[in-house]
Amino acid sequence: MDSELSIVLFLLIVFAACCCSSSSATYHHDPAVVGYSQEDVALPSRILELFSSWSVKHSKVYVTPKEKVRRYEVFRQNLKHIVETNRRNGSYWLGLNQFADVAHEEFKAGYLGLSTGLAGAGGRPRAPTTAFRYEAAVDLPWEVDWRKKGAVTPVKNQGRCGSCWAFSTVAAVEGINQMVTGRLESLSEQELMDCDGTLDHGCGGGLMDFAYAYIVGNQGIHTDADYPYLMEEGDCKEKQPHSKVVTISGYEDVPENSEVSLLKALAHQPVSVGIAAGSRDFQFYKG
Repeated sequence: MDSELSIVLFLLIVFAACCCSSSSATYHHDPAVVGYSQEDVALPSRILELFSSWSVKHSKVYVTPKEKVRRYEVFRQNLKHIVETNRRNGSYWLGLNQFADVAHEEFKAGYLGLSTGLAGAGGRPRAPTTAFRYEAAVDLPWEVDWRKKGAVTPVKNQGRCGSCWAFSTVAAVEGINQMVTGRLESLSEQELMDCDGTLDHGCGGGLMDFAYAYIVGNQGIHTDADYPYLMEEGDCKEKQPHSKVVTISGYEDVPENSEVSLLKALAHQPVSVGIAAGSRDFQFYKG
């Protein structure tokens, strides 16, 4: 069943470090928040105990003793970075998470996939030039939470694949579809991974503009139930009879370098955002 959406999608690419919060620095040393206590990092034996408990918590299994030793050393270096950052930084804090045994270069290679350089590859596809549709918007709300409005699906996990561009695209389409039809449908990132291969590159990265153009040209995108996510690239599947397809009629970029335009867009609909998450702090960002 098709859901024809007449509203235009928006895209903003944001290059930013991790967000800051104004929470008290006392949280930096709360084990429940950061994942360790000061005693844990004072002695090598305590670090080893912390590594063991962390491994159990995150179901880490290493195939050889040599690999376990290597991962422990990465864990130790990451923990050192977390501790030193939290000691000198009062505006945000870092903590242990499932990536604590992953070297930073390995993290960037395996999980980051927003390819802004693709915009220069043949030119970024754009809808017909029109004025920013919310330019005249006034009386903006102090806050808006599209989750509370039922326009955001539960958190998804892209896994070890640079497919963030597909997830960002799909999340915005899910939100627009809910606003227009009243139904929140989880849509298929995997279809974009498998089928949108002209300029986007699956786990190798992509750009939301091209993904929106694909959805328009393909006359829709399937639901996640009909085309589930595999955490890896696969073969493009043809449309199945009687499968649900959500369509869009176009998309539009939020005017560049205009925070006011972003606020106007966000007040009216969810916005697709890509974050430059290449900093080591972002790998362990906690709050």
